[in-house]
Amino acid sequence: MTITIAIPKETKPGELRVAITPALVSRLTKLEATVKVQHDAGIGIHAQDVLYKNTTIVANWRELCADSNIILKVQPPTEEEVAQMREHSILISFLYPHLNHCTVKKLLDKKITSFAIELVPRISRAQDIYCLSSQATISGYKAVLLAADNSKFFFPMLTTAAGSVRPAKVFIIGVGVAGLQAIATARRLGAQVSAYDVRPDTKEQTESLGAKFFDTGVQAIGDGGYARELTAEEKTKQAEALKKHIASCDVVITTAGIPGKPTPKILTKDMVEAMKPGAVVVDILAEMGGNCELTKPGETINHNDVTIVGPVNIPSSMAIHASEMYARNLINLLGLMIKDKTINLDWTDEIIAGSVVTHEGVIKNEQVQKLLGGKI
Repeated sequence: MTITIAIPKETKPGELRVAITPALVSRLTKLEATVKVQHDAGIGIHAQDVLYKNTTIVANWRELCADSNIILKVQPPTEEEVAQMREHSILISFLYPHLNHCTVKKLLDKKITSFAIELVPRISRAQDIYCLSSQATISGYKAVLLAADNSKFFFPMLTTAAGSVRPAKVFIIGVGVAGLQAIATARRLGAQVSAYDVRPDTKEQTESLGAKFFDTGVQAIGDGGYARELTAEEKTKQAEALKKHIASCDVVITTAGIPGKPTPKILTKDMVEAMKPGAVVVDILAEMGGNCELTKPGETINHNDVTIVGPVNIPSSMAIHASEMYARNLINLLGLMIKDKTINLDWTDEIIAGSVVTHEGVIKNEQVQKLLGGKI
């Protein structure tokens, strides 16, 4: 069986990443696969077609899909793109099925086996596949730079001839991969950093980076290492504690999310209005709904003299390293699917079973079935 892997040029506005970088093509050919690359697929990472050695460069999406068994993307495909894919082919990309009902319907109609890379289980043996970690590392790092760029104050403590400057107080909500990277980056810039998460085991991680852990008295440990949804009573208790703490902070960075589910609204309008004039909020999950009630995706707004930044697709702003890390994640996942020059989907493998969305015309993922319900 000839395995042909297709690498398209991303079409979503602002998306500069590519699913496979030129340096990593050899990892695909070692799997005995033929690689097709769409013209200018790597332009966003300054990789001209000529750099994609041992591949076939094709002009457009239709030609790319013509005989491809596997398509590797970054962003979810459009309905038009799905329409041109081969029946029974395999798609691996971010999918966000809860936000893309029509695309999922098209995938079902074409009997395409689709894998949502963001649904890869958070288990130890999937660490080198878990793209949410690789991309969140970038988001956490860049969020602090965005906060610093939008602030009207220094982050570090400075002692100058004109007097001393106190360090900025930075508060991180959500101590996952993005949160930890934000903590580390804010500390490198010299800020006074505190952080909060409903998972108590994050206290040690926070303190190991030199930040203070803020305890609201609310704990909510869920499945797969993520937080569960809070009860109404817990939300009230959390909000009261956070409002008092946030009022003294110069910067708040929110990073709290659960893959495949709407982001929790943690930072309320009331909390923002209690913040000091000139404070900055950076909501890194703006395009997923945001953690702040006032966030507007893709915009920087001012509310009650507080700047609220709603960046979208942060990893794309560092497309070179983001693409490299993402490509390694995909290649490691493909290593589980391709054995002896043959595509072999082992549904007993919890990584494959956990990340699949559609297969042979049905939604195979139980989590997605529950999430979509009767919407498709």
